[in-house]
Amino acid sequence: MQKKTDPHRNRPLPELLAPAGSPEAFRAAVAAGADAIYVSGKRFGARKFAANFSDAELEEAVRYAHTRGVRVYVTVNTLIHDRELAAVLEYLIWLYATGVDAVLVQDTGIAALAREMIPQLTLHASTQMTIHNAAGVRWAAEQGFSRVVPARELTLDEVRAIAEETKDTTIGLEVFAHGALCYGYSGQCQLSSVIGGRSGNRGMCAQPCRKPWTMVTGTADEYGKPSGITGVPLRDRYLLSPKDLSTYRQLKELVNSPVCSLKIEGRMKSPEYVAVVVSTYRQALDAIAAGSWQPSDARERDLLLAFNRGFTDGYLFSHRHDRLMARDAPDNRGLFIGTVIRYDRSSSRAVIRPEGTIVPEPGDGLLIAHKGSAGETGFALNTVPVVTNGEISLRVPGPVPAGSAVFITSSRELDARARQIVAKTGPGLHRFLPVDMNGVVSPDGNLVISGTVERPDGTIIPVTCRPEAHLALAESSPLTRDVIFRQLEKSGGTPFVVRSLTLDYDGTRFAPVATINRLRREFFAAATEQLVSSYRPPVSEVRRAQHRWQEAAARYPVRAPERGTPAGTSPLRLGIYVDTVSGVQEAVLAGPDTVYFEPELTGTPKTCGKDGSLISPVPVLLQALGLCKERGLPLIWKLPRITPDRILNSLPGYLPELAAAGLAGCMVESHGAARAVRAACPDIPLMGSTGLNIFNHAAVIAAVPLFSQVTLSPELSRDEIALLHANLASRTVNTPCALIVQGTSEALVTNDCIKRLYSPCATEKTGSVQSRQFLGIEDENGQIFPVRSTGSCSTSIGNCQELCLLEYLPILEKLGISEAVIDARHRSPEYVRLVSRINRHAIDASAPGPATGRPSPRTAPGMNELKRIAPGGVTTGHFLRGLKE
Repeated sequence: MQKKTDPHRNRPLPELLAPAGSPEAFRAAVAAGADAIYVSGKRFGARKFAANFSDAELEEAVRYAHTRGVRVYVTVNTLIHDRELAAVLEYLIWLYATGVDAVLVQDTGIAALAREMIPQLTLHASTQMTIHNAAGVRWAAEQGFSRVVPARELTLDEVRAIAEETKDTTIGLEVFAHGALCYGYSGQCQLSSVIGGRSGNRGMCAQPCRKPWTMVTGTADEYGKPSGITGVPLRDRYLLSPKDLSTYRQLKELVNSPVCSLKIEGRMKSPEYVAVVVSTYRQALDAIAAGSWQPSDARERDLLLAFNRGFTDGYLFSHRHDRLMARDAPDNRGLFIGTVIRYDRSSSRAVIRPEGTIVPEPGDGLLIAHKGSAGETGFALNTVPVVTNGEISLRVPGPVPAGSAVFITSSRELDARARQIVAKTGPGLHRFLPVDMNGVVSPDGNLVISGTVERPDGTIIPVTCRPEAHLALAESSPLTRDVIFRQLEKSGGTPFVVRSLTLDYDGTRFAPVATINRLRREFFAAATEQLVSSYRPPVSEVRRAQHRWQEAAARYPVRAPERGTPAGTSPLRLGIYVDTVSGVQEAVLAGPDTVYFEPELTGTPKTCGKDGSLISPVPVLLQALGLCKERGLPLIWKLPRITPDRILNSLPGYLPELAAAGLAGCMVESHGAARAVRAACPDIPLMGSTGLNIFNHAAVIAAVPLFSQVTLSPELSRDEIALLHANLASRTVNTPCALIVQGTSEALVTNDCIKRLYSPCATEKTGSVQSRQFLGIEDENGQIFPVRSTGSCSTSIGNCQELCLLEYLPILEKLGISEAVIDARHRSPEYVRLVSRINRHAIDASAPGPATGRPSPRTAPGMNELKRIAPGGVTTGHFLRGLKE
């Protein structure tokens, strides 16, 4: 695999990467000084609710940016169904032909197809890929990515360590510097999906983390079903809502770090927001480069007024929990300017004790948050406030209690400055591309102009179109060299500035000044076209990519086979995930075909918010291995979904010993973890779990070099699974595919510790099987989602209903599924025993026959048992209907 270098990795300043959800925001980003802009088309992007760009708008945006020295990255960062592969590849080829500078992707299958069909297309690994360790970055480099946007949960020290570990790869690291934060790990969150069928992995997140939640507690029975549910009285209701990220005050440290790009989040934001935030960071970065920067309170106020939910410098600067979260409110806070000290009913005026020197002006938007209640008073100020003895008196539309906080939520003056930037009339933000021109007047009087344009990356573009004009011999008053110079140097209204101009002219000729101006305009028009063309690949390369794709696409079925058509011939196997030795003990008695054991790897931290010490898994794995050997069953060591470098770096100390003792394989949730396992123990078999986000047959094929089995995404429907396997069959690929059929689906993993809201950190993990204490969060519809804390002050949130495909087990092997998996982690031995036995019996009782898609009547007794013990009831997830799209 050819390694691609990020050309911005070693620049003096990191790239400033701006968001644009509309053409208006795009032009604002260019005017404000962005080095690059990321956008999405109307399909396949992770922000489907933004306006986004039609093909024509995107083509024009690329042209507009490239003539101003700005790069354009297009997001295709969602998971892609098999039925969409043709459309996505055609779109990628079109983007390549259009000359976009890079494409951000999430889907590993799409990345593999793009490398195969369009090898020269520059790929960036989206943060949706959840790359969070050095092994993951190294894997991305090996797959041809030139840049990685790692998980936002990494600290800057971790980013530095990853950069040092992977410096031989030339891959670039891009980090978020400003904007909204997701509560969970991007790419691993299915909370919106399980609640309402709108998946963040498909760009449809409904943002349930910004909704009110109630913490509840109770007592779990032997199967984990809670009773005695009571609400936990908390001051705040928005338990999952983070603050907004702002690294403005830490910019100098970021500039001195190995990151190649600073990314501003905000494709759902207005052009004015983009203008303010991008220009603020642009001016700061330029001042840092000049050695003259100090953080400005005034500029930080601009950022607060643009939009904020409270600012944090985030995980990047090691902040967690209360310093990261905004649990009191999920919306814009504005700028706090003071506190109401009294309200005069006769004049309808509030008197405010100011915090600082800011006095609101007519036209500003104000919000007064009432003390002691959830009430608010919002209004536009239309009178001039009175300032007396250090107090501000202003007219308000209704009574406000003393002690209420006062915020400016919109500033007329800032809006005016933002509009100036959008209109390209703001001071100090214009950047031009240098042009070197050469004029020659031939002996017969023809004036010819040629020259070059320099792109921001240093590439010199010759201007090959050579406009000319005839200059007659002057009878009197010939054109002077100075006149020709003055006319040719004028570049107003263009993105160019004339850096140098040479003129070979003997001073004896004449032509109207309009003729010289025409030549200049024709030269700059030619320069524009040559510049735009320089970003586009040769037409022959585009045609080769189209031909490669047409040949490949002809092999794929256009639709899934009819139900009842067998896709698999091997009997369905049963696997089970457990996380305790007692769980292994109960599982082996029920006779699964494979046991996947995920022991705890970290202890409880001594200091809240810090990582717990590593625990050697060898003793418990050897114990579990002995139990499996007694029954002749393979034991697979399952690693956790999130595997930081400190865990992966410990594998060489464990794996060889465990493999020698008979460990049958390892299961991982990321390609980085897979690579680390392979490096530690090259011959051990690897299995992939749901964290890989296997969504189409191309992703299965891409996994083949590392994995002997993969687990399909739980967001696929049965018809989508059928088409996936039909496409695999067309490629004669027989990689076994598993599907989780039973258990509490992990909806979200976060580095926030919700447990802290309920009780101080303790050595016993809240929600553990041993304690039988239940902890959950309840949404506005009364659905309760179980919560479990982990060994590093992190949290896992499960679905409110239990996944149960027991009735559909007879059709799974006919869909091509090799293994049905029970997820019994965090569940009691009693649960493991009962659920294993019911699913084992259902598989053994399944008779060969047509896959009708209807529930099997033979499973009715087992279903009744599972419904009885399931917290919140049972669900078939997305298996029957798929996602809402």
